[in-house]
Amino acid sequence: MELTLRKIANLLNGVIQGDESFTINSLSTLKDGNSGDLSFLANSKYRKDFDTTKCGAVLVDNSIKSENSKLNLIIVADPYTSFAIILELFERSGAASRMGREEHVFIDEDTDIGVDSYIGAFSYVSKKVVIGPGTQIYPQVYIGENVEIGEKCTVFPGVKIYPNTKIGNYCTIHSGAVIGSEGFGFAPQKNGSFKKIPQLGNVVLGDHVSIGANTTIDRGTVSSTRIESGVKLDNLVHIGHNVSIGKDSAIAAQAGIAGSTIIGEHCMFGGQVGIAGHVEVANHTQIAPKGGVMSSIKEEGRKLLGAPVMDFNHTKRVWVAWRKLPEMQKKIELLETVLLGKR
Repeated sequence: MELTLRKIANLLNGVIQGDESFTINSLSTLKDGNSGDLSFLANSKYRKDFDTTKCGAVLVDNSIKSENSKLNLIIVADPYTSFAIILELFERSGAASRMGREEHVFIDEDTDIGVDSYIGAFSYVSKKVVIGPGTQIYPQVYIGENVEIGEKCTVFPGVKIYPNTKIGNYCTIHSGAVIGSEGFGFAPQKNGSFKKIPQLGNVVLGDHVSIGANTTIDRGTVSSTRIESGVKLDNLVHIGHNVSIGKDSAIAAQAGIAGSTIIGEHCMFGGQVGIAGHVEVANHTQIAPKGGVMSSIKEEGRKLLGAPVMDFNHTKRVWVAWRKLPEMQKKIELLETVLLGKR
């Protein structure tokens, strides 16, 4: 794919510093780029790479200046988001159009499959399944009874979708994900054993939801586990039964959300964050990696750190003091010796 800087600038509402007729044909990092590549600078940590880059053009914001007269710049409001838009263009240009049904597919007669959809080899589509127009079901996908999948979704190889799951439009589910598995419901008994609690609910995904590889989402006990529109789940995330995650929230790898927890809108959780069951997390909450939440977070917009989580800056001060504990212990022992005569 080839794009002139003028076309890119028009698409991104950017301003060109350089040759507007210059053509780029690939995308790259600043460090690894060549003369025909486009890259971006969105983090000051990579300023050194920017100063030495061999890329033909770079997306920057208006705070960046370059002494390299041969380097073309496109000034945009948000280089990271702008680069994502160009990545999407290249992705669409290289994507093979898939339609129809490959061989060795089982599709029950009682299904409704939309036009321009694709179902890959060795997939299994149960009865009363609805698949929307343009949706791509890659090989070796299992779709249980009464599942509904909206339009223009992509379900990658090896995904398992349990019965009664509802999936919105424009969703992406990566390989190995399991949607609608049984919730972890066991009631402790007096004799020390556990009585299994049947899980009869389902999972409901909104529109534009992205589910990472090997992520699991448990179905509700009698109601629904709900993932609202725009939610992004990384690889290896576990969502327990009856959890609700508000729109446009993002959760990084290896995080775990225990059952019946309610996550607000526009929340961001780092890797390995753990949320206890039956708590609520307010809108716009940000939790740093390995954070542990044991009780509800009611105030919106907090930035939290640690296990259990506390205010981000307060936790950093606590950690500074913690590192000094051996030194503080020696000082206390010396004071005791001097003031109290202890040995």
